[in-house]
Amino acid sequence: MPGHLTGSAWVVSDGVGSPAVLLTHHRKLDRWLQLGGHSDGDADLPGVALREAREESGVAPFVPPGSDRWRLFDIDVHAIPARGDVPAHEHYDLRFLFFADREQPVTVSDESHDVAWISLQALEEYTDEPSMLRMRGKWMESF
Repeated sequence: MPGHLTGSAWVVSDGVGSPAVLLTHHRKLDRWLQLGGHSDGDADLPGVALREAREESGVAPFVPPGSDRWRLFDIDVHAIPARGDVPAHEHYDLRFLFFADREQPVTVSDESHDVAWISLQALEEYTDEPSMLRMRGKWMESF
């Protein structure tokens, strides 16, 4: 198995206060990550990222203000360990920028242990994943 295309959502809080990102504590990987999932043959990767974010969090993200299109924010290739009868493989992850209102209630899907808004300043308390810290750096430089 060479790998899977995945679409992920880097969902940042909209509005006042210190910026936060909406993350899931992934059940299978036992790590805090951005929302997202496999494209399963769907060529609309921004749509995949948006759908997965809604399904995994219950939150309705939206595209950046002043824009009528999604924004490709990051690309990452990372190894996924073997699990059950699925061999180790790579994810080719296209990550899109979305915003959401922090006041929306979050729900936890069966794919997660938890879903939470995490302050960008406190991100290292939840993850040391280089690509997550890279996305935070890109956000801080751009906005």
